[in-house]
Amino acid sequence: MTAELNTIARNSRNVNDLEKPDVLRSVLAELETNLDGKRGSANTVRIRKAALTNSIDYAIEKKLLAGNPLAELKTKRRNYVLKEVDPASVINPMQARMLLEAVGNAGKPGPPLVAFFATMYYAGLRPEEVANLSKADLAIPEQGWGDLNLSGARPEIGKEWTDSGEASEAGPLKHREENIGRKVPCAPALTEILHNHLTQFGTASDGRLFRGARDGGRVASSVYGRVWAAARELVFTEEVQAGPLAKRPYDLRHACVSTWLSGGVEPTRVAKWAGHSLSVLLKVYAKCLDGGEKAARDRAERAMRGW
Repeated sequence: MTAELNTIARNSRNVNDLEKPDVLRSVLAELETNLDGKRGSANTVRIRKAALTNSIDYAIEKKLLAGNPLAELKTKRRNYVLKEVDPASVINPMQARMLLEAVGNAGKPGPPLVAFFATMYYAGLRPEEVANLSKADLAIPEQGWGDLNLSGARPEIGKEWTDSGEASEAGPLKHREENIGRKVPCAPALTEILHNHLTQFGTASDGRLFRGARDGGRVASSVYGRVWAAARELVFTEEVQAGPLAKRPYDLRHACVSTWLSGGVEPTRVAKWAGHSLSVLLKVYAKCLDGGEKAARDRAERAMRGW
C-alpha cells in the first residue's frame, strides 16, 4: 500500500496549484464531464462542485491554501433546474388499487411487495425510506389513521462503497441530519395493508418490514422493478404500457403527493409529509398544481362570499 500511495503522491499536483486560474478552470471543466465524454447533468455537476468546495475548505484549514480560489474566479453560472413531475405519469386512485392488486398476482416475489408499493403510494415514501421501514416505526391502530415515524433511509449503493460490504447501508433521511426523523400519516387503507403484511410475512431479524428473499438484506431495485413491470403488464394495454403512466415505482410517490395537493391539503403540510422544502415542492409539482386551478378558484369564490 505504501508503494501505491507514493506513486499517487509523485503523480499528483500540489494543492496550491489551484490558486492558478488556468488550472482551476481546467478542474471545473473536468467536473462537468462524465467518463464517457458527455456532459454531466446539472445535479451531478452541482454535487461534484460541492465536493471540490469541501476539499478546498479542508486545505485552507490545514494551511495549504491561503484562501478559496473559487471566490476569485469568474465563471459562467450553470442554472440548476429541478425536474418537474409530468402529470401524464401520475395514476389515479382506481389505477393505483388495480396495480397493487396486480403486484400480489405477479408471481412468487409479488405478494411480499404489495405493502412496499402501497407505502410509496399511500404515504409518499421514497424507495430508500420504505427499505428502511421497521415495525418499530409503525404507530398504527387496528384500523383507521395512524403514523409512520421515519427514522432513516437505506439507499441502494455499490458494495465497494459501504463499510459492511453490503449493497445498502442505513443512514439519515434525505436532506436531514443524523437522528432527525419525519412523521408521515398512514391512511386507513395502508394501515390494513401493513397489518396483513406483518401477519403474512413478519419482519427481518432486525425488524425491517421488507427483506431480500436470498439473504434478508435490502430488497434490490432490480427485483421490485421487475415486479412492477409485471404488474403494469397485467393492468395496462400495450399502448399504455409504452407511455409514462406509472412507468417507475417512484411514480407512486409522485402520485401520492399530487393526490394530496389536488385534494386540497395545504402545500406546507404536504411538503412536511413528503420531506421537501416548500419551494422545491411547488417547483417539482407545479404542473400538478395547475390542474387544480378551477377547484382552487371555486374555493376562493366560496370563501369570499362567506359560505
